[in-house]
Amino acid sequence: MKKKIVIQDHNVSNIIEEFADSLGVDYENSNHECCVQLPEEFGSGYMRSFQFDFGVGVVETDYLLKKDFFYELKKGVVHPLKIIFNRESGFYHKFENDQEFQEIRRLENTMLSSTPKNNHIFKIPAHTPICIFSLEINRKKFEQKIESFLPNMNEDLIELFRDINGINQFFYKNYYSLDVAKFISEFTECELTGFMRQVYLEGKAYEILTHQLKQYLDDLNEPDKRLILRQTTIESIEEAVTIIKEEIESIDNIVNLAKRVGLNQNTLQNGFKQLYGTSVNEYIKNYRIETAKNLMESSDLNITEITYRVGINSRSYFSKLFKKRFGVNPKQYLDQVRNREQDTQSA
Repeated sequence: MKKKIVIQDHNVSNIIEEFADSLGVDYENSNHECCVQLPEEFGSGYMRSFQFDFGVGVVETDYLLKKDFFYELKKGVVHPLKIIFNRESGFYHKFENDQEFQEIRRLENTMLSSTPKNNHIFKIPAHTPICIFSLEINRKKFEQKIESFLPNMNEDLIELFRDINGINQFFYKNYYSLDVAKFISEFTECELTGFMRQVYLEGKAYEILTHQLKQYLDDLNEPDKRLILRQTTIESIEEAVTIIKEEIESIDNIVNLAKRVGLNQNTLQNGFKQLYGTSVNEYIKNYRIETAKNLMESSDLNITEITYRVGINSRSYFSKLFKKRFGVNPKQYLDQVRNREQDTQSA
């Protein structure tokens, strides 16, 4: 494999065409979509592009390389604004004049704008799944689409989108949101064809752009005051749920639980409210009562044993919670379960 592939950073279809030419293979082109499959000697997978109106395009990559390679995106007419979402293993980016590469980790996104004399250079590692979704915006063509909305934007975004000749360098990186992850999946998994496909995909591209700009503004807030859940935060919250379920008998306090999954207490609480509609304590309480009910139905444990098994030290408190949830006290419910079992065995 070539150590370095150099491609004109122009419209997204040209990127695919030049990438295919560099690999010495053909590409497919139909209805504003281009696709190139990696030849076996380079690895497996594909790179695909989608071109929409007003200078908006998407480049989607999903491949596994046999060797590391670098590729340089040199200025076409002007470098487009790139909004890149990393869906799998990490890869690396730097501006040509920089000394060090920046890693773009799994579930991170970056907004990149280069200058005419400072090209993008990407380092793509081998033997690791690479899955990247890149929203590419030609700001000169996009200007007529966004001009009337710019006055209501943040000053940084106004400057970024008004830089139609790509004079200024811009770099932003953070973990992307759950909504963005969902829209990207809906884009890549679309099975529509023809005109309906083009309209649907263009709509999804704008949803991704809109939510990304909202997230950028949200990131200006302090971490514990951010309202948008990041995809990586979701995974930490799901890890907390796993810990709760596996350690329900002796689950620690919320502060320590948050530390174990790498979140602060406020973020953990806000995440539970957004994902499960309840606080962490309420989630734990509900899971304890549901687990107790399941143990009554599936084990020979008595009520006292079940009470301690689900991490509640007071039988009276357990009875109060259980009755509030199911309308009967634990003894009544356990008697009903055991009576049903006896009736089944007798029959």
